[in-house]
Amino acid sequence: MPFTAFRIHDDEPRNRIETIETGDLRAGDTLVKVTYSGLNYKDALAVTNTGKIIRDFPMVPGIDYAGTVIESEHFAPGTEVLLTGWGVGERHDGGLAGVASAKAKWLLPLPAGLSARHAMALGTAGLTAMLAVMAIEDGGVTPASGPIAVTGAGGGVGGIAIKVLAGLGYDVHAVSGRPEQAERLKALGASTVVDRSELARDAKPLEAGIWAGAVDAVGGQMLSTILATCQPGAVVTAMGNAGGIGLKTTVFPFILRGVRLQGIDSVFAPLDKRAAAWARLATAVPEASLEGSIEEIGLEGVEDACQRLVAGQVAGRILVRLAP
Repeated sequence: MPFTAFRIHDDEPRNRIETIETGDLRAGDTLVKVTYSGLNYKDALAVTNTGKIIRDFPMVPGIDYAGTVIESEHFAPGTEVLLTGWGVGERHDGGLAGVASAKAKWLLPLPAGLSARHAMALGTAGLTAMLAVMAIEDGGVTPASGPIAVTGAGGGVGGIAIKVLAGLGYDVHAVSGRPEQAERLKALGASTVVDRSELARDAKPLEAGIWAGAVDAVGGQMLSTILATCQPGAVVTAMGNAGGIGLKTTVFPFILRGVRLQGIDSVFAPLDKRAAAWARLATAVPEASLEGSIEEIGLEGVEDACQRLVAGQVAGRILVRLAP
């Protein structure tokens, strides 16, 4: 069954749109006709060769996709499914192709109220954001506890986290270094937009407590300063390293204020937690609310879109449509 795929090779031309067969894909136990794939920063690093994402060639990138089961021992043909993470698009062929070969244990049936397009408009960013919100809730932080900081607010995780938290009644403070994004962030539900410079600074071991919680997609110095400025009992979720992989802190936020630092791993999150997160996303972030931040392209637009992603020129989500 021939189909079109975007594949990355280890010789020139490195990126190729070509016709392949299912036998050319790395083996899985389920074949999926891909409807949409969402481009992520990790895909952009792979396509532009600016990060060592792929180690086995040729590879179909695309760490997110949604579509319909063609053949499987575990799903009925025609079942609508979605996939994010699990090393797909890195070690196993991903979603930038008309057909994907996956392991059934990586796939989730689309929950009620979620279309393939809606799922990919949310993608890994949406799943990560909802897992962070769930961790804040699990830590006992409520809307009455105080403000929640969202760093990297202009990115995919930040934007969805703002919308979900605001919808639950939290007072959300969006942290961004892009002042031109302020109105968009407020439209998503942020009550306040904080300039990144206020947190990207050296902090004392403990400072005045401001935050009841945080969704930190930046890491580095910003995460250090957030920890030092948390209220007692705060829950800080961390899932990014754009600000660096180091973390300069002391034990004081943890032993004097009982602050909880919770890492968020959406790549290998267990299926039950994923299912709960996606079920909530279906209603918490309606597809219509995302329309202004969605750009649709075909495979021919992938290379340019990835260049823009790496250059920080994209606000919102880029969806690759694979099926008419």
